[in-house]
Amino acid sequence: MTGSRQIPVAEGLFTWPSDEPRLIGGQCAGCGLVGFPAGPACLCCGGTAATEKLLPDRGTLWTFTTQDFRPPSPPYDGVDTAETFQPYALGYVELPGEVMVEARLTFRGEPDPARLAIGQPMRLAIVPYSVRADGTEVMTFAFTPDSASPGGRPPQTPPDRGDPSPRTPLGEA
Repeated sequence: MTGSRQIPVAEGLFTWPSDEPRLIGGQCAGCGLVGFPAGPACLCCGGTAATEKLLPDRGTLWTFTTQDFRPPSPPYDGVDTAETFQPYALGYVELPGEVMVEARLTFRGEPDPARLAIGQPMRLAIVPYSVRADGTEVMTFAFTPDSASPGGRPPQTPPDRGDPSPRTPLGEA
């Protein structure tokens, strides 16, 4: 929306405003685990000392699905109704060496799951989330296919469990 005020969906999720936005994570001072969004305690060791960490703006699509119905409210706070809700794609994007991020997925601003593929290179984008009654546009983060990155890795497949490889019961090494 041209000329309207834009705000982030929540403070501290991504750099805003920015020509090259980045997600803001946290890195545990105790064990080094990187998390997003940054939380009050480390999910690995429970430590409460962390530093802010700007995460890579590119990653790889790990998996995805579509949200075809309006999520329950709360926690969803969109201004749409069940009748006006527009389905969207969402998935997990692996940020290399850092963390896996759940996010909306877009293709040139539109949710188009037919243009997505597991293993596809993705890049961060800031996109409209909703418009408040006063005209303020609320922005959120999403990932879109990265046209600057060629190819992508092939989808990761689980091992064939029909093979005769030895298995070790849990608790035994």
